[in-house]
Amino acid sequence: MGNIIVLAILGAVFYYIFKSYSRYTAYSQEAFKNFSVSYESIKQSDLGLFVALVAKVAKADGKVDSLEAELVGIMFDDISSVFPEPEKTRDILKRIFSEEKDKLNDLEDIAYKLGQAIKRDRAKQHQFMGFLIQLAFVDGEVSKNEDAVLQTIAQALEFDPNSYHAIFDQFEQMIKNLHPKENIEDAYKILGVNESDDMATIKKAYRKLIREYHPDIIKSQGKGDEYMKEATEKTQEINQAYELIKSKRK
Repeated sequence: MGNIIVLAILGAVFYYIFKSYSRYTAYSQEAFKNFSVSYESIKQSDLGLFVALVAKVAKADGKVDSLEAELVGIMFDDISSVFPEPEKTRDILKRIFSEEKDKLNDLEDIAYKLGQAIKRDRAKQHQFMGFLIQLAFVDGEVSKNEDAVLQTIAQALEFDPNSYHAIFDQFEQMIKNLHPKENIEDAYKILGVNESDDMATIKKAYRKLIREYHPDIIKSQGKGDEYMKEATEKTQEINQAYELIKSKRK
């Protein structure tokens, strides 16, 4: 599968995570205003446990590629924005990710702890598991190691097998239906740059657009599925345009 498809998939990684809840949820600045930000407190929170699992899935195929790392970084920004000390929180999330990406011996234990923390919230279970499944599809297919990690997590979360396969199959079908743009002129227009611009300028424009249009995992609360769908499609379009420009300049 070509690089354009790969980046389109990356743009879709956030589609299922944090779909709209039926009412105001726990992830807000108001809810966390009295939260004591520390490594231990965040690591044991459901968001900290989730980040640990994200790290393990991201590294399950042997590496975390640069664009994947950038999108995960945006996720860190979204999560840390609801805590009293965003910069400190982001540094802690990065530390958790870094520590956990090369460890699999605690995979089941962390997944079990997360499962217990969100046991009564089916929407959150679905959103977390959906994100992890999609993350495994970043390179276009799920490796044996990625599949094993996902299966272990799903079992520890006591996630419904039918729901698991429904998400998996839907994302697999989504990959098959992707039709990347091939018009270089459109690609420059999408990024709002000129053909004469250097790659540094184009990369800066790309990153700005990605941060503007990616499906925000915190702000998506209370919004309908249409918001997530539109944000995901826009992110895919931006990724495709950027990759096409890069490929033409090699």
